[in-house]
Order: sequence, then C-alpha cells, then structure tokens
Amino acid sequence: MSGIDVLVSCENAALTFGRGATAVVAVHGADLSIRSGDRLAVVGPSGSGKSSLLHLLAGLEHPTSGTVSWPGLGGPAGIGLVFQADSLIPALDVTENTALPLVLAGRPETETHHQVTEALALVGAADLADRLPEEISGGQAQRVAVARVLAQEPRLILADEPTGRLDHVTGGRVLDALLAAADRTGAALVVTTHDPAVAARLTIRRAIQDGRLLAPEDTP
Repeated sequence: MSGIDVLVSCENAALTFGRGATAVVAVHGADLSIRSGDRLAVVGPSGSGKSSLLHLLAGLEHPTSGTVSWPGLGGPAGIGLVFQADSLIPALDVTENTALPLVLAGRPETETHHQVTEALALVGAADLADRLPEEISGGQAQRVAVARVLAQEPRLILADEPTGRLDHVTGGRVLDALLAAADRTGAALVVTTHDPAVAARLTIRRAIQDGRLLAPEDTP
C-alpha cells in the first residue's frame, strides 16, 4: 500500500497528564498505523489507556512526545468518533442530534435528511426520530450516537467501548451497524473493548496494558 493509504499514524506517541511526582502516563510510546479498510480492536481492561489512545488518534489530545499524523486524511477532520459517555444534546430530538454535525458543516438540507434517515435505520432507531434524549433508554441513546457518526460517512470511525454499557443483543446490533457502515463506505474502523467476543469480530487486534500498546505478535 502507498503512504496515502495510511489514514493515521502514531510514531512513539506518548500521553502524560500532569507533571512531576503526580504525573500519570496514559500512553507509553505507541506505534500504530491505521490503513484504509482496517478493522481494528484495541483490547484492554478499564484504565489501560484505550480511551487515551483513541483520543490521540482523533486529535483530541496532543502527544506529549512522539508524533500523530493523518497522511491519508490531511488532518483529523475526516474522523467520526463514538464516545463512551452520553453525548446527545438534551434539547434536541433524535433526528436533530443525528443531523447536527451535518448542519454545522453546511450540508444541503435534502442530503442531510437522506443521510440521517439512512443512519437511524441502520442502527434500528428510525422509530425514535422525534423523541428527546430523556425519552429513550441508555442503549437507544448509544445507537443514536452511532447513527450521528455514520451519517457523516467518515473515512475513519473510532468507537470507544460502544457496547460497554449495553446488553448483549443491543451491543451486537450496534457493532453490526458499525461494521455494515464501514463496509458500505470503505471506512476504517477502530473499536476499543474489554470484551473478547467484540474483539473477535474485527480482523486485527492489538492489546494495551498499563498504557503500553503491545506488538501484534504479543497480542493474545
């Protein structure tokens, strides 16, 4: 593959919070490249550095040493991020929440409507279109958060424990939607998880332990 196929590259990227004796190293010198079409699971327990690594890949955090670059994207703008925490805006209904990034980007109204309708259907949330976040369950809210990312058709989808707070059936549906959307658009997909069953559904796995991203040959 040519260099342009590398969407994001970490070279000895580290992330430290705080200074001196109280400093906490969240990620130690990670080397990782995500290419077009990759399906990667980053596996590790809570507190292992999975979210911090994802934030580096997304450009939400700047490495304290090493580098993160986006040669195939020209920057992190082509990335869609599914957060682990609740991220819906309470005053907006499901349709408005899903459409918000497209509206802010100035997408045409007809295109926005089509993308939102398709994304909500893909995650099985079309019947929630006119409900407010307070009127839906946590699992439904997570599906809507996924739909909001899918509607943007990003070239790279980063999903932080997207099934972590969901029951087995709902979690499976969310993962189905992520994989189907990535397959349809050709996007790369990176999922952090502590669940071996989720990791098994992605073709590449990398383990992270105490902030250290293990080499492929050292990943179980």
